[in-house]
Amino acid sequence: MATLPDLLSNNRRWAEGIRSRDPAFFDRLTGQQAPRYLWIGCSDSRVPANEIVDLLPGELFVHRNVANLVVHSDLNCLSVLQYAVDVLRVEHVIVCGHYGCGGVEAAWNRTPLGLIDNWLRHLQDIAERHAGAFGTELTGPQATDRLAELNVLEQVVNVCRTTMVQDAWRRGQPLGVHGWIYRLQDGLLHDLGLSVTEESALAEAHRRALASLSG
Repeated sequence: MATLPDLLSNNRRWAEGIRSRDPAFFDRLTGQQAPRYLWIGCSDSRVPANEIVDLLPGELFVHRNVANLVVHSDLNCLSVLQYAVDVLRVEHVIVCGHYGCGGVEAAWNRTPLGLIDNWLRHLQDIAERHAGAFGTELTGPQATDRLAELNVLEQVVNVCRTTMVQDAWRRGQPLGVHGWIYRLQDGLLHDLGLSVTEESALAEAHRRALASLSG
């Protein structure tokens, strides 16, 4: 297991490697932050945002929390979203969940973990709202995978309903919101079929994406 000095050594080696490949990289990075994408993902250490889409620092603006939730009372998430949309003017917001999410599994199994149970209640609300999506033929892991997918779709809706995104669309700012999910077993991302670029398209796009899960 790596120690703290190991991490500092790794950092020096990483920085030297970047400079050897691109001597001006850090000068450019210091001068401007201009990512095209905002990534809203899970805090899980196995899902490193930049690495799985092969983007360098400065190319992806990131917000992560347990189970990639977008809650309208969470000022942390909303502040990131507002800065990304209004200041950085990102072109795409990607909500990315992942299969095998510990938060999703705890919510589905109602495993008591302490304070975080209040946060995971949002996932239980989603499961109750879409109870018909969990057929009796699903195994436990299949049910939690389905909840992870449904969670992504619901968080895309939550992003689209924020004042920041709706205001951007009203002023004609190009902005898409997309739902993806990541599989730990093979390192691959999957598009869940929900991409929204205007408020009027949200309801139908959401309906089609939900139908594709059960189809």
